[in-house]
Amino acid sequence: MNVGAADMTLLAMALPFVAAGLAPYLVRLMGHRAAWVLALAPLSIFIHFIPYAGLVANGRHVTAGFDWVPSLDTRFEWFVDGLSLTFAFLVTGIGTLIVLYSGGYMKGHPQQGRFLSFILLFMGSMLGLVLSDDFLMLFVFWELTSVTSFLLIGFDHEREASRRAALQALVVTGAGGLGLLAGLLLIWNVTGVHSLSGLLQSNEVLRQSPYFLVALILVLCGAFTKSAQFPLHFWLPNAMEAPTPVSAYLHSATMVKAGVFLLMRLNPVFADTPAWHTILPIFGGMTLVFGALLSVRQSDLKQMLAYTTMSSLGLMVMMTGFGGEHAVAGAVLYLVAHALFKGALFMVAGIVDHEAGTREVTKLGGLLRAMPVTFAAALAAAVSMGGLPPAVGFLAKEEIYSSLWHLDPWSLTFLACAVIGNALMMAVGFVVALKPFLGKRPHALGDVHEAPFIMWVGPATLGALGIVAAIAAPFTHEIVSSPMVSAVLGRASEIDITLVPHIGPPLALSGLTIVVGIVTYLAIAPFRRAVGGVLRAIGWGPDRGFDQFVRGLVRFSHAVTDRLQPGSLEVYMTVTFVAIAAALLVPMVVFGELPSMPTWPTDVTFYELTVMAIGIIGLVAVLIAHDRLTAIVSLGVQGFAVALLFMLFGAPDLSFTQFMIEALSVVILALVMTRLRLAPSDHRPTGEKLSDAAIAIACGAGFMLYLMRVTEGSFDATLSDFFARYSKTIAHGHNIVNVIIVDFRGTDTLGEISVVMVTGLAILALIRIRATRTDVELGDNDPREQHDPREEGSHGKRTYAGVEAE
Repeated sequence: MNVGAADMTLLAMALPFVAAGLAPYLVRLMGHRAAWVLALAPLSIFIHFIPYAGLVANGRHVTAGFDWVPSLDTRFEWFVDGLSLTFAFLVTGIGTLIVLYSGGYMKGHPQQGRFLSFILLFMGSMLGLVLSDDFLMLFVFWELTSVTSFLLIGFDHEREASRRAALQALVVTGAGGLGLLAGLLLIWNVTGVHSLSGLLQSNEVLRQSPYFLVALILVLCGAFTKSAQFPLHFWLPNAMEAPTPVSAYLHSATMVKAGVFLLMRLNPVFADTPAWHTILPIFGGMTLVFGALLSVRQSDLKQMLAYTTMSSLGLMVMMTGFGGEHAVAGAVLYLVAHALFKGALFMVAGIVDHEAGTREVTKLGGLLRAMPVTFAAALAAAVSMGGLPPAVGFLAKEEIYSSLWHLDPWSLTFLACAVIGNALMMAVGFVVALKPFLGKRPHALGDVHEAPFIMWVGPATLGALGIVAAIAAPFTHEIVSSPMVSAVLGRASEIDITLVPHIGPPLALSGLTIVVGIVTYLAIAPFRRAVGGVLRAIGWGPDRGFDQFVRGLVRFSHAVTDRLQPGSLEVYMTVTFVAIAAALLVPMVVFGELPSMPTWPTDVTFYELTVMAIGIIGLVAVLIAHDRLTAIVSLGVQGFAVALLFMLFGAPDLSFTQFMIEALSVVILALVMTRLRLAPSDHRPTGEKLSDAAIAIACGAGFMLYLMRVTEGSFDATLSDFFARYSKTIAHGHNIVNVIIVDFRGTDTLGEISVVMVTGLAILALIRIRATRTDVELGDNDPREQHDPREEGSHGKRTYAGVEAE
């Protein structure tokens, strides 16, 4: 790939983020008409990728990038083949229509600029995800889609339902993302490659690894949570709390298909293994059937479409895992068909809600004359969703039935799942497309009119494309379907199915699907009541289970916080010093690294003994002190003794620093303690004194033994020689200690100064503040002793970390 094309691709990937930054300002200047300007960004990207279609149609792929984190051997690299190019077209093509649709749907909304910004941020994240080649790049964009979808789902953040749905989607998909990260790191460690293109060429290394199954499960965690596979599906229907443009974009054409994209991308790596051909069909089949049954129960247009999206995702996962050329072809064709018809139907549902004021299908009817264009778009989309000719959904269904038609129990089981799921989805699709428009209009709807062009152009375009793609099937296969299937299979493959019917079992199964779908459509009300009754009898489900899990997690965290953070400084210090003692002593004892005990030196001078005696006297003074002030002053004697040792052994700079630190410490502690009564002596019971003494002795012994063990080793003069050699030539300083502190460790010194400064300011605040109540006893007549109601709840409870305790 030439440098200019690579630069243009990089610019195309960055363009949605630039447009997102400009969106609020353009909306402020132009109002809802800013959508026309912002739609040029995804449209330009769509046009940029058109020349790539010829390359991938000829079996080629394009990869380019640059070093991102060279120290980690990580590149910002993109990979364009039939799979990623198709997704790029869906992300940008449907994204263009969604931006326009949002301009009309959100017209007059005070936060329209923010909404369009979020949509474009998500668009850039999804585009980066499908084009990513490097593992780290893939994960970054994967998580960006979760974050941006959180912002979009919770856009109406004043509503509790929106906040809950957004948090639920973030928790589920975010947790799956962590699993994906672990899987990618494991694959990187096993194979030594960190790019998807490289992994496709070294798949045998992973398959032969004992960690293959672990890596597969971790990757499936990410894919299944993102694509809402049972039983992790519950976040998807709840995400319908988002504005309709979000549902039409994220939850039909882009985000929820990220998991399917990942499975298709890794199909050449994991396919032809028993785990792959078992796990994916089972979970996909359950998701297909359960999603279709749950969609029949709903009466809200968006909820009906949401559960059929879940069902469709299950169908794609099932076919991807089932294996075989026809199965993958069916999954690919259905993915494209689903993006077109589901995006159109979601936008139709939004138009109906926008114009009629309700999404309840039982309250709708008779809108055909008022909204003929919307009805035509809905009907075209429903034909494709029902798998009827002349729509691309028909081609997908025929390929699916052709791949599943085998007379063995395994194939027949999933064939039954496909027939039941497709029939129910067909019924729901025509309920959405026909019920609001046919029949008599309820008086409650009032005056209804057609949506503006900026809103109906999207569903009309997508509905028409679903028909045109099937009529021009040879061209569609050459540009889209065959390159995509080749990428998923990892070998060259061609799709040749057209609208010309082929007499055989697949066509008969299509007829059976249509019959079951028509029966379900005509009896949709009894079906809805029956499924609802079963669900009410079951009562408990994954959605309620998520709430119970979160509630239990919060209670557990509160219990842990109560135990580990009781609000007692004494407990914190005890635990800290016990940990220090254990960290010092246990390794030396366990690994036999205790030092040899030194002998008493014979050349000790009297002044060295004097300094040691001063230290011992200060220690005894601290232990026998009768009041806190005496203990504080006696504690400073230890530091002065150390400073004298530095001075005696030729380190005046360190000695001066030590004198300053000890003097400052004594002054600060004395100032702080003036807030307390310094006269009382240690009032701890004897047992507590002994335990504290044991901990103190253990810490002291640990440091002593550790330093003795270090000094027994040979002295490494590398650093000393370095500083002596370069202190003058590089730092231009004669005093090596000063040069180390100011130049070589300047940043560290700056941090230490900052800590001292912040500590000093905090102490100053403590000295100046007027205490209202403290946990220590004040004088009987001290005017500062008064009750502070802030320390107790309204019922006399202590509160900390948001938790109440008696």
